[in-house]
Amino acid sequence: MEAVAALPAALVREFVAAAHGDLERVQALLAEQPMLVNAAWDWGGGDFETALGAAAHTGQRALAEHLLAHGARPDLFVAAMLGWLPVVQALLSIDPSLRDSPGPHGIPLFVHAEMGGEAAAPVLDFLRSLD
Repeated sequence: MEAVAALPAALVREFVAAAHGDLERVQALLAEQPMLVNAAWDWGGGDFETALGAAAHTGQRALAEHLLAHGARPDLFVAAMLGWLPVVQALLSIDPSLRDSPGPHGIPLFVHAEMGGEAAAPVLDFLRSLD
């Protein structure tokens, strides 16, 4: 397997920052550089965030779906925002402590579910039932 050059740091930062709410910019950057889809930015102190992670904690469903359609890798926080109850239940049944693990910027799983709105209400109800 041939080594691939690292993406320019400024480009990764711009992409992840745009994923907090600028779908058009994310689409344009992704069209120019498809490898950005799973790139992560370290905001400092190990606070790594992907574009999909940014979309998840800001409730950007359309942006998240666009990234997923282009090969972004979902995680527990994305599943919570999108309302993927079976995924959230499965992961928490394997490791209940994941409920309290921090997402990007230390944002809790519960908040990701809140940001998902009505579609994520079953996830929110499930998380509340764990108290």
